[in-house]
Amino acid sequence: MWDKVKLKKLVSNGGIFIDGDWIESKDQDQNGQIRLIQLADIGVGKFIDKSSRFMTKENASKLKCTFLKKGDILIARMPDPIGRCCVFPLETDEKYVTVVDIAILRHNNEKVSTGFLQHYINSDDFQSKIVPNVTGTTRQRISRGKLENLEIPLPPLPIQEKIAEMLDKADELRRKDKDLQSKYDELAQAIFIDMFGDPVRNVKGWEVKRLNALCLKIGSGSTPSGGNESYKSEGISLIRSLNIHQNKFKYKDLAFIDDKQADKLKNVIVEENDLLFNITGASVCRTTVVPSNVLPARVNQHVAILRFDKQHVVPFFAVRLLNNSTMNRHLYAIATQGGATREAITKEQLQKLEIIVPPIHFQEEFAKKIEIINQLKAQINVEKSEQLFQALLQKAFKGELVNK
Repeated sequence: MWDKVKLKKLVSNGGIFIDGDWIESKDQDQNGQIRLIQLADIGVGKFIDKSSRFMTKENASKLKCTFLKKGDILIARMPDPIGRCCVFPLETDEKYVTVVDIAILRHNNEKVSTGFLQHYINSDDFQSKIVPNVTGTTRQRISRGKLENLEIPLPPLPIQEKIAEMLDKADELRRKDKDLQSKYDELAQAIFIDMFGDPVRNVKGWEVKRLNALCLKIGSGSTPSGGNESYKSEGISLIRSLNIHQNKFKYKDLAFIDDKQADKLKNVIVEENDLLFNITGASVCRTTVVPSNVLPARVNQHVAILRFDKQHVVPFFAVRLLNNSTMNRHLYAIATQGGATREAITKEQLQKLEIIVPPIHFQEEFAKKIEIINQLKAQINVEKSEQLFQALLQKAFKGELVNK
């Protein structure tokens, strides 16, 4: 059996395990030289490189910020999911700092392999250890103190490196499925641009209207009292931000509530063809059409329902418009305006959001083309690839792949 070691024991020889810095909007300066790495930059095993917040060297020095180094492991202490991590890949030279809801793990490479550590922290096994230590209902997080006391299995370094190499190869195969899906999404975006042009610049001169003139409903829900402990094993779906991805619904960790809880959320009953739009956190502005097989459903306070009047807007046109890269940048800028370190977009901002409204027959023609692409995407079973990879992770960390 391998020894189990607390994460905080892996940081000797100059290593650290600390929270990022408490940086308020007044500390930021878009003309600064120091970039602020945020929750939105941290994917599961992947640095997303999304944020665009800065501060001056003077402010970073005044606040005694910890500068990131290439190879640091960044762990998100907030959803979604809590505890996801990635290796910081950028050459540094005191150019990057990060926020308080990200833990910086600068580990001792003589004790633990970076690849092994990243794979284990992102594994279902480690995630299951995080869940009991999460606090809060509306803003769930794990404290750094609890995070650093979680244990990992630690075989000798040569075995760690072998396991990391095997998992890297398996992960590459898994990502090929994701990449193929991404190619189909790129094709859909290309068709969108060809038919409608840039939706923000509106070079084709389409009619423009606010969402409140196009939607029958714009609204978000709430979390039942008791948070995670109140969820049921079956019942009415409670859709959370972790289920909403770009043009995709993730069924993993879909929560359920009973009729009594659902009745308290009767103002956010989800209907077929509703768009689900994330309004807070690192996943802000992710949008998808609700799949019919999760209905009946409600949404929590981090997800907004956008119910378009189908006489004016086709849902599958709307979701591609909102997920268009230019529009997404525009939405993200709205969600982070004023220098906020936590991304959020309000109901009022959504109501005032202006979008292009091409003639309905153009939208319907586009939707037919997207349906063909969606049928091709459906043949790629990314969920199964993920399940197989997680099964491999379990075998790896139980010592069933490499023993010596």
